[in-house]
Amino acid sequence: MNQFESLSRRAIEAPESGIVAVVNHGRLKPGLIPLWAGEGDEKTPDFIARPAADAMLAGETFYTWQRGIPELRQALAEYHARLFGRQLPLDAFCVTGSGMQAIKIAVEAVVDPGDEVIQISPAWPNFAAALGMSGGVSVPVPLDYANGRWSIDPQRMADAITPRTRALFINTPSNPTGWTATREDLVAILALARKHGLWIIADEIYTRFFYAGGRAPSFMDIMDDDDRIIFVNTFSKNWSMTGWRVGWIVAPPAIIQVLENSVQYQTSGVAQFMQKGALAALEHGEAYVEAQIAKAATARDLFCDALTSTNRVVTQKPDGAFYAFFRIDGVSDTRAAAIDIVDRAGVGLAPGTAFDKGGASFLRACFLRRLDHVEEAAGRLADYISSL
Repeated sequence: MNQFESLSRRAIEAPESGIVAVVNHGRLKPGLIPLWAGEGDEKTPDFIARPAADAMLAGETFYTWQRGIPELRQALAEYHARLFGRQLPLDAFCVTGSGMQAIKIAVEAVVDPGDEVIQISPAWPNFAAALGMSGGVSVPVPLDYANGRWSIDPQRMADAITPRTRALFINTPSNPTGWTATREDLVAILALARKHGLWIIADEIYTRFFYAGGRAPSFMDIMDDDDRIIFVNTFSKNWSMTGWRVGWIVAPPAIIQVLENSVQYQTSGVAQFMQKGALAALEHGEAYVEAQIAKAATARDLFCDALTSTNRVVTQKPDGAFYAFFRIDGVSDTRAAAIDIVDRAGVGLAPGTAFDKGGASFLRACFLRRLDHVEEAAGRLADYISSL
């Protein structure tokens, strides 16, 4: 048995990212406009970066609170009170080393090897991969798709529940589709969870990026204190902090110690100076977030209008998140198409093959970028589509 074969089955079977394959092909191409990753193009603003740098230089570089420094958890509680009108205790919060770690911790808390978790599809691939590495089984339930619009059928989700089902993973607004659950959708999903004694892992990372005004509907609007819901979130999207790898969990206080134990055995906590940057984001970043949302709304309209004007693209402007998820007439192999678009159009897209079977015929573009880049990318894509 060679070195590779002697690794654990879970490690060997962890899939390579279908997005990274395209990124690696095109990342050095001169003049390329990269819309493949789920992040904006602005660096972290100074009002966040400077407090972190000052804290590091002041010596805040030692081990710290594993569940997060108290002032950051207090700021998170105040943020949720403002956003959702819900008063939560500090013991409902746990700071994590990214939203991805928050998801991994949530999975490990509720899933034993062989257990199933239902998730909507098309879906961001990292959840299913993280679940598989923990020994769980992803059960995708496809969204309905008609005339460029996505919707959910709760009955289809109910039909997927088996004795092995332990949780529902609900990402709304959704990456990659932009589908956003209505309050009625959430009520139906929560009723399912209550009926079958299931946990909900609620990925509401894009709650602020909701184009009907205000924020997207949330399980926090309808839940009771004894509901089995773990919310996973991140500082990455709202405050241009993708590289910081700082996230948080909101969960019933009765289980926070279990989640903190998981932090201890993975990272032993987030660096205190980084938490000071996160604290500054919450305390001083509201105007910045609102500006990012406004920019995304303008970019969404510009990008989607340019694509649909070709009469070769099927899509609708997404209700939430900051992705256009679209299908080009005559294109079936989206991985090959994404590479061809890099080579011929100089635009980086994520292939739909990376987002489960339900997304295989689509391409994803992140439009949270400066508007002249969005306009140029949309023009290049329109020209490419017209040449097919």
